[in-house]
Amino acid sequence: MARPSLQLIILVFLLEFLHFEMIKHGYCNQNLHSICKQNEKKALIAFKEDLVDPSGRLASWRGEDCCRWNGVSCDNRTGYVVEIKLRNPYPKSFNVDGLVYELGGEVSPSLLDLKYLNHLDLSLNNFDGGQIPGFLGSLSKLKYLNLSSASFRGRIPPNLRKLSELEYLDLGHYYSQTQTVENDLKWISRLSTLKYLNLGGVDLSRAASHWLQTLNSLPVLSELHLFECQLVNLPTSLQSVNFTSLQVLDLSNNGFNSTIPEWLFNISSLKRLDLNSNYLYGELPDALANLTSLEELDLSENYGIEGRLPRKLGNLCNLQKLVLTNNNIDGDIMEFIDGLSECSNNRLETLDLGYNKMTGNLPKSLGSLKNLQYLILWRNSFRGSIPETIGNLLSLRELYLSYNQMSGKIPVSLGQLVSLVVVDLIENSWEGVITESHFTNLSRLRELSIGRFWDKTVVFNMSSDWMPTFKLVYVKILGCKLGPKFPTWFRNQTELKTIVLNKVMISDVIPDWFLDMGLELEELDVAHNQLYGKVPNSLRFTAVPLSNVDLSSNWFEGPVPLWSSNLSTLYLADNMFSGPIPSNIGIALPSLTDLDISRNNLNGTIPLSIGNLTGLTTLDISNNRLSGNIPQFWENFPMLYLLDLSNNSLSGTIPNSIGSLLYLKFLILSSNNFSGELPSSLRNCTQLYSLDIGDNQFSGQIPVWIGENLPSLLILRLRNNSFTGHIPSAICRLSALHILDISKNNLFGFIPRCVGNLSGFQIEFTSDDADRYEGNLQLVAKGRLVQYSSILYLVNSIDLSSNALSGDIPSELASLFKLGTLNLSTNNLTGRIPPDFGNLEWLETLDLSKNQLSGPIPTNLASLTFLNHLNLSYNNLTGKIPTGNQFQTLTDPSIYMGNNALCGFPLSVECDVKISPFPGQNNGDIDDKKELEKVWLFSFVGLGFFTGFWAICGSLILKKQWRDAYFQFVERMLARNYVYWHRKISGMGRR
Repeated sequence: MARPSLQLIILVFLLEFLHFEMIKHGYCNQNLHSICKQNEKKALIAFKEDLVDPSGRLASWRGEDCCRWNGVSCDNRTGYVVEIKLRNPYPKSFNVDGLVYELGGEVSPSLLDLKYLNHLDLSLNNFDGGQIPGFLGSLSKLKYLNLSSASFRGRIPPNLRKLSELEYLDLGHYYSQTQTVENDLKWISRLSTLKYLNLGGVDLSRAASHWLQTLNSLPVLSELHLFECQLVNLPTSLQSVNFTSLQVLDLSNNGFNSTIPEWLFNISSLKRLDLNSNYLYGELPDALANLTSLEELDLSENYGIEGRLPRKLGNLCNLQKLVLTNNNIDGDIMEFIDGLSECSNNRLETLDLGYNKMTGNLPKSLGSLKNLQYLILWRNSFRGSIPETIGNLLSLRELYLSYNQMSGKIPVSLGQLVSLVVVDLIENSWEGVITESHFTNLSRLRELSIGRFWDKTVVFNMSSDWMPTFKLVYVKILGCKLGPKFPTWFRNQTELKTIVLNKVMISDVIPDWFLDMGLELEELDVAHNQLYGKVPNSLRFTAVPLSNVDLSSNWFEGPVPLWSSNLSTLYLADNMFSGPIPSNIGIALPSLTDLDISRNNLNGTIPLSIGNLTGLTTLDISNNRLSGNIPQFWENFPMLYLLDLSNNSLSGTIPNSIGSLLYLKFLILSSNNFSGELPSSLRNCTQLYSLDIGDNQFSGQIPVWIGENLPSLLILRLRNNSFTGHIPSAICRLSALHILDISKNNLFGFIPRCVGNLSGFQIEFTSDDADRYEGNLQLVAKGRLVQYSSILYLVNSIDLSSNALSGDIPSELASLFKLGTLNLSTNNLTGRIPPDFGNLEWLETLDLSKNQLSGPIPTNLASLTFLNHLNLSYNNLTGKIPTGNQFQTLTDPSIYMGNNALCGFPLSVECDVKISPFPGQNNGDIDDKKELEKVWLFSFVGLGFFTGFWAICGSLILKKQWRDAYFQFVERMLARNYVYWHRKISGMGRR
């Protein structure tokens, strides 16, 4: 019996022990932080008192148990405070309730009493430029320190090197954006336990020469983030790579200007490599394939990386993200995609090759990338059609193929992409019919973009009762045949925010069912259709962001519509709106930045309420029937850069206040009834690209300040006014000018010889300059008035015609070798046509008619191969009309009429003297021959005189008999003449 009793006693003892342990464990779990240390509690309270807490995030910091306070964690066993996590939960400063959640103030040194603190996170707060406390280096147990984006100031304290156990350090953007503080990195070499380091956004320019050597001494580093650190120098070689544990390396946006360094390819552990936004150049090396663990590679925004995608890059089977956008990579994509498709389990999710120069077709093997979610190939030169195999990419969420040279039909298999959210196919040459089948399974589709403005080869053929399963937020259809009726399948698209149906051949009214949908739009663009009727005022637009409306180039009529006050841009040009501009437009639409109501039938005056549109950047009310004066409210538009009031019936003078538009680039006031002199205040508009005040009644002299104060001027059009005086030589300072029209004025004097300084006529402008041109411009070219708009950057014209200019034509004009039109007609110019005009190889129009020019037509004008309009009529030109080359096409006799001394084809007057037709013999050669003939003529005349003189006078001198006989003869003749005239005069007196 003793033995069982002993067993019973042992069993009871064990049960009691287990019960005690369970109670103890339960007590510890239930009261996890109940053993808060009083001295640490006091330290935390002191820490709180030095902080500014506008939202009350630390309201829980009261009571006995500090281990229960928000953001504070204690060790479960000892009760010591080990973690303080006060990261701002709302990094944009404001929550939806409008409270500021950033902590501020100072970091109290009372934290030094927290002897076992190993985790401190104060990130995304605002310490208002206070120094990073140096005493943090004395928190010897610290393993985690995060002060990123906390608005400290000053340098990183070198005392942080004492944190010998630190594993995680994040000081990214630790100071405010308004400060620039240079830091070094030498202090960091002591942190041998560091695994994570983020110094992104910190100026490390002082470490540019040695940053790599310093960081190479951290043996266990696994993540390194040094983006935007102004490191500049990226060594291309490294003797030995010590951070063999490195998995993440971010060196983006540092201004590196080199090839991709070879030492990177020795870090076999690397999973993520980010070198975007530098100036790296050269070809992608095959050695990238050595990084077999690589999951993400970003070399975008370098602009200098070129060549083809290496075939071996397709061997990176672990690659999940490849971003190479904005470089110069060319060649096709086939080998790379084929290589990835051979991986038994390719993991690629993102492929972004946008903004490169890639060509070729998209391969069928693209369909094998089953994990692909984002395919971004826009802004390249891909050709061919979309492969049918794209229907296999069931994970694909976003597809961007816009701005390529692709063609063919859109495959119906696109409709199988059940995950597709965004499809962007605009600006390609698609063709064929799009039906409901293309959208069969696209129930998640939110954004659709397709078409090309100039093409109409894509036809939407949907049944009138088709209701899509998707709910679009964004739709952009350009140049397709969507009409003639407004698309009925929009009826269930109740979540639309952006509607762009530009040039889609809709000829209809805006249907009532569309207005009843209750849409709140961010953008409505139905321009370039045949929509008609009155525009309903029931359209609604969002307040954030501000909205855009473009109804231009339709047949809308009625008064100008005024919708909600949330509109930012309003384009109603080229319609049939009538009546006055609403007098309250500036009150009803106060947020407008762009207003274009040109080419309508609007009348009345310019309403004063427009002066309330203080955010206005463009104002175009041209081509209407407006009258009255220009109001004096231009001081209210500090950002206005385009003002077009042309083709109205406005009158009066230009207000001085227009000179307050310091950012004005386009001032177009042509074809009105303005008068007076140009106000000198316009000299303040120093950024003007175009000044067009033609076809008005302006008077006075052309202001000198145009040449002195408007250095960026590209276009100067003063045509058909009443300006007088000389052409100011200051005009020659306009080095960018390439369109000059001051014709039909009352100018006199010489053409300034400094015209050769107009270097804008010596350079070639391209489509890249197109943003420096706005509006339309009428110029005389090829003998008629031509209106230019989108190709103004290609026009080079000088028109000084219909004035009273005199003197020679400056030969310096021949140095303007990009000149396309030169019109000097209807003046009083004299002298010869400069032979150097044969150098104007781009010249298309030359009109020198109705002057007083003389001499022959330079034969080298025949070499001007682009010359297709020539008018030399009504001058005093002489000689034979040149033949051959371009003059063979100039066969209209009226070109030469009014020059009575001209001869040869195409005139009926034949030439008596044959002039060499060879291009090498120009009029200079002919002039030289004539001068030589004169020399011979005078030589022979002189010789004859000399011979005759000495034949007679010499004989009289040498022979005395001859001399006496000669003088006796002379005396007898004089006596007879004397007697004759004496008798004649005496007889007249007697009568």
